[in-house]
Amino acid sequence: MTSIIVKKGGFLTTVQDIGRIGYQKFGMPVAGVMDNFSYRVANFLVGNNEDEAVLEATLMGPELEFGGEMSFALTGADMKAKLNGKEISMWESYKVVKGDVLSLGVIARGLRTYIAFSGSIDVPLLNNSKSTYFKTGIGGFKGRKLLNNDELKIKVSDQIVYGKYMDPKYIPEFKRKGNVRVVLGPQDDYFTEEGIKTFLNDQGYKITKEADRMGYRLDGKTIEHVDKADIISDGALFGSVQVPANGLPIILMADRQTAGGYTKIATVISTDLPMLAQMGEGSQLVFESITLEEAHKLYKEYEENLFEIKVQIENSQRVIEAAEASVEKAEYVNVGPIRKMNLTINGVKYEVEVQEVK
Repeated sequence: MTSIIVKKGGFLTTVQDIGRIGYQKFGMPVAGVMDNFSYRVANFLVGNNEDEAVLEATLMGPELEFGGEMSFALTGADMKAKLNGKEISMWESYKVVKGDVLSLGVIARGLRTYIAFSGSIDVPLLNNSKSTYFKTGIGGFKGRKLLNNDELKIKVSDQIVYGKYMDPKYIPEFKRKGNVRVVLGPQDDYFTEEGIKTFLNDQGYKITKEADRMGYRLDGKTIEHVDKADIISDGALFGSVQVPANGLPIILMADRQTAGGYTKIATVISTDLPMLAQMGEGSQLVFESITLEEAHKLYKEYEENLFEIKVQIENSQRVIEAAEASVEKAEYVNVGPIRKMNLTINGVKYEVEVQEVK
């Protein structure tokens, strides 16, 4: 067991994992990470199980001092991170020792950065999750965001994995304008035909300043209901698009309530939620309707892509020319699996191991 001293807490840094799955029926919000893609890749990079808890930093990141040997990785929004004063790369894992300091600044692009450590963040499990739901002060680190001088305990892995990186071709491009694909329903019949057309209009909607982990309020053309906006409350999903009486949509996010009584015109497909999670105030989005079958196909492709990335990361390694080589002198390679081969040279048989380095 070692620890990390939080020298600066940043704007909003919390402990998050996949969330409290299966407890909405008891009134317990799911919470969890906003950007599932960046979260899972961060854990791949340090050799963790993909559902291990990480730190999620929003807008401006923390400054952390390491109390012992471990590794870490940064994914998601670029906060111009520095290790001991030297700028380091995103989407890569680094080894640190006692006294090393990681500093994250203000976002350059995107909105949320994820920090994974080799091992597990030692906070209590609540309903099988370490996620912070700070609106009610539960989960994570004392039920709140990290503050200056907090001490975070880390159970470091027996094997510290570092020098891994994700191929740049997989790195997502965070934009302030983009199409968001949705499946209409479950209450799309509560809206007029003109209302549906308005929702899917080419001008789209802008994310207002009333946007947080609970939901994004949007501004744009008002959507027309057939009659009323209220329904008997039913389950709320990550990505549900509610339309209250004022006709302006609200996208429910990770910290959403468990149920809601506003009509839901559509649901954002899960594969587009990571992109949406990296869009903040002022970002523009255009809703695009697809079928449920198309959504299932895209989800399958999303999972296949993540598996491909996991394998690529496992077979990658940063090679240092010398023990004291700087990051600038590092050479990046892809290392293939080890294969055993039988060779006969001048009548003598040899059993050799071959590993491809690209």
